[in-house]
Amino acid sequence: MTRASVKQVWDWLDAVPDPEIPVISVVDLGIVRDIEWDSDTLTVTVTPTYSGCPATSVISWDIETALRNHGIKDIRLQTRISPAWTTDWLSDKGRAKLEEFGIAPPQPAGGPERCPRCGSKAVEKVSQFGSTPCKAHWRCTGCLEPFDYFKCI
Repeated sequence: MTRASVKQVWDWLDAVPDPEIPVISVVDLGIVRDIEWDSDTLTVTVTPTYSGCPATSVISWDIETALRNHGIKDIRLQTRISPAWTTDWLSDKGRAKLEEFGIAPPQPAGGPERCPRCGSKAVEKVSQFGSTPCKAHWRCTGCLEPFDYFKCI
């Protein structure tokens, strides 16, 4: 079998959904940091969104499963916690997918610019704590719908 190109592997991993926010891939999330071949072993470097992220083992399993499904047998998953993951690593495509799904993407100002459902700028924070540790709970005072905001890290 011909060895897959690094670009092909990136494309395969772009189809692996994040287990907590399945509308975006682990590539869109920015946690896949590097892919390289060392002889016949493929090394994939992953930086979790934070060191205690409960989804880290599931993500590793999903990455390994996807690669094995594409015929890669020798896989080394490497966790790198430095530099720490930041929401700056989210792809533009990932940010757009979050918003389409109803989750406000992170903003440098510390809060959503607008409601991801109706586009109103009339929003208010309900709680700093959302459905996962990386999200906060907000509400639109225009359409009255609640929504998650992906916090800046």
